[in-house]
Amino acid sequence: MCCGYSYLGRVEWRERNVSEQAGQWHFLTNHARVLFAIARDPAARLRDIAAVCRITERTAQSIVTDLEQAGYIRRKREGRRTRYILCADGTLRHPAEAHVPVRELLDFFTSHDGGR
Repeated sequence: MCCGYSYLGRVEWRERNVSEQAGQWHFLTNHARVLFAIARDPAARLRDIAAVCRITERTAQSIVTDLEQAGYIRRKREGRRTRYILCADGTLRHPAEAHVPVRELLDFFTSHDGGR
């Protein structure tokens, strides 16, 4: 049991979620969602990040690797756990948003969590 639901529940949720999202578009990418989840809880496990972002653990792992290689986060081992360290001094990657500091984006999306 993880996050209040069984493995079968996760599989059913994933299948339903994928079919509901087919053909839809969203403003934020999964990369942004993972970065926001890490900003909210730097000690979160991959399975928790995946659950919050509604993606698979494999996808979360791939995105964390992308974010690390791009220099947005660093990983630090603490015993058996991994802690993520944000590197928010850079800017966004797309040329149209290259002037936007990552820190401002993180501040905006993580400072409004109380009203969810």
